[in-house]
Amino acid sequence: SPEKNLPEKWSLSGENLAWKAPYGGRSTPVILGDHLYLQNTAGSGPSEQERLLCFNADTGKLLWEHKTNMYQSDVPAHRIAWSSPVADPETGNVYTLTGAGTLVALSKDGKVLWEHSFTEEFVPFTTHGGRTITPLIDGDHVIIAMPISTWGKMSNRAQRFIAIDKRNGQVQWVSTPGGRPFDTTYSALMIANVDGVRQLITGGSDGAVISIQANTGKPIWTYKATKRGLNTAIVMAGHYAIVSHSEENLEGNDMGLIAAIDATGKGALGKDHVKWAVQGWMGGFSNPLSDGDRIYQADNGANLEAFDSMTGRRLWKQNLGVAQKAGPVLGDGKLYVGSENGKFYILRPHADKVDILSEVELPISQTGIATEHIPEPVIASAAIARGRVYFASTDTLYAIGPKGPGRTPPPYVKPAAEKGDGPPAWVEVSPTELVLKPGEAVNFKVKLFDDKGRFLREDTSATWKLDGIKGTVANGKLTVAGDNVGQAGIITATVGGISGEARARVIPPMPWNETFDSYAVGSLPPNWVSAVAGKFHVTELEGQKVLEKQPDATLFKRMRVFMGPTDWKNYTVESDVRFVEKRRQMGDLGIVAQRYTLFLFGSSDRLEINPWQPETKRSVGTDFKVKADTWYHMKLRVQNMPDGKVQVQGKAWEKGQPEPAKWMVERIDPIGNREGSPGLFADSQFGAFFDNYKVTSN
Repeated sequence: SPEKNLPEKWSLSGENLAWKAPYGGRSTPVILGDHLYLQNTAGSGPSEQERLLCFNADTGKLLWEHKTNMYQSDVPAHRIAWSSPVADPETGNVYTLTGAGTLVALSKDGKVLWEHSFTEEFVPFTTHGGRTITPLIDGDHVIIAMPISTWGKMSNRAQRFIAIDKRNGQVQWVSTPGGRPFDTTYSALMIANVDGVRQLITGGSDGAVISIQANTGKPIWTYKATKRGLNTAIVMAGHYAIVSHSEENLEGNDMGLIAAIDATGKGALGKDHVKWAVQGWMGGFSNPLSDGDRIYQADNGANLEAFDSMTGRRLWKQNLGVAQKAGPVLGDGKLYVGSENGKFYILRPHADKVDILSEVELPISQTGIATEHIPEPVIASAAIARGRVYFASTDTLYAIGPKGPGRTPPPYVKPAAEKGDGPPAWVEVSPTELVLKPGEAVNFKVKLFDDKGRFLREDTSATWKLDGIKGTVANGKLTVAGDNVGQAGIITATVGGISGEARARVIPPMPWNETFDSYAVGSLPPNWVSAVAGKFHVTELEGQKVLEKQPDATLFKRMRVFMGPTDWKNYTVESDVRFVEKRRQMGDLGIVAQRYTLFLFGSSDRLEINPWQPETKRSVGTDFKVKADTWYHMKLRVQNMPDGKVQVQGKAWEKGQPEPAKWMVERIDPIGNREGSPGLFADSQFGAFFDNYKVTSN
């Protein structure tokens, strides 16, 4: 931060404590003007949600909050609200990405402007970890990254970068620069100008440092650093990218690394692009910080170290505790950092040593395990604004500095975009990811960029081609044929021998009755998302075509498939399901409607409704005996109620038997999901089958 006259000491009793508020979390506060935003959780058990809080940055007064449901996620309650919000100085808007994969754009007054359910549109990899990457605003884009598997050429699971128009929510480009992901990760996205190229650089879930053009998503370079995903952010020292981790190195027996990589390279970089490296240094959680001359970073054991940015020479070390997640921030020549051991430090770094100016132990936490009696841990970095330092512990939001009106930053001036030069080298067709109805029309824009990713102009001379979609396209306008069939395909625009693509799924209206008879063995409905990655395909069983979830012992044995718009509501989903038994195990199958799943647990003989399976307190279930190699019919009905609640009802019975007159499981959800895509669920190592998939309006 360029701010001056920041505090050197403070106390809980009042010295330099501007205010505190009883709202904690694991996200970094974000300040824009006199508003402060913090992402955390609200409620517990059946009422738990993620929320975005907005405070007056000068007084700590809560101005508004926006709550978002968790749904169709495997992230447990204690690991949601992982990422931090981002605020846009140009529009004043704020953006938040939840553990359920929902990206929400809000005005500074808390009005929802648009939102995307990436869980249903792109099916991100969801695990117990909950690791979520904070969005990035760059120019007209808000950019996110996550391991996803969709359809067509993007059916494979890979970490993909998605740029969305920050004003209208339309997807502008999707980039797949890395390899197969090993983990969900949370390495922050960072922008750097290197040799006239605006690069987005981050640590990848495949263990590589990744660089792409920030304007286009075009891959520039990668550097493979480890055998697992990278979680720490990349920082720059000149034209060198500083990478760190605490995982297995590619060579040798040491765990951990901090290294400087030449960011002027292209393609797959090797050892010749490493300026310096310190192997065996375990910095896998706390983000590094660069002041140009030195790199500051805490290792996993809470030892804050300084490195010479050009040589990697270790300059000094200061212990902060025994565990560390938060990274330091720099302002007014001082480092501000909280520790997982419940202390907040103010430090003055020098070339050969560091002085401790303030060390404050926080109050005993009331949010963790009650018997621990530990000071409030600090998980996220602090933020500097308005003459103050703001940070959140697990329990409390603190503002350190003078009371009263804060310093007003200078008016925001949008940086002028560097003008492109030379012939076109990249064609962007936007919006680039669409869900359409039969007969719907959409207009595309074609944008041209030079070889450095700089915008040249919009173009109207492109030649157009359709692949996989019935309809017409001319002069940038696509009109989908009126056939009520599911489709998915590519819209290609070519300018001067260079092509760009947009992708579209066409979803027919309700009612559906998918028997799979029209599909060839080995194929799939083309508009079903994540079905290929989940190893679903049409097969023949006992003389009829059915959908098979193929046997798989990897993490892909557990998959969700979505096939409709995210704004459908008040409908019923039905399907026949059949279990395969091996080693006395049958797996779990389910159908999804409006973000609720009706599960049939084969091995535990239970029928259950739940929108968010790890939170068991919102489950409703009953015993239901399941036999292998037997067809069952499942039925799930979801209906919005006038008072904002949602009624969810489910039943199942052996096929060929009469339908039960009453619903077997039923729940009135007080914080109901009021829209969502139909889908399927399978967690089955030894395979399973679906047939006669129906969706009907209530």
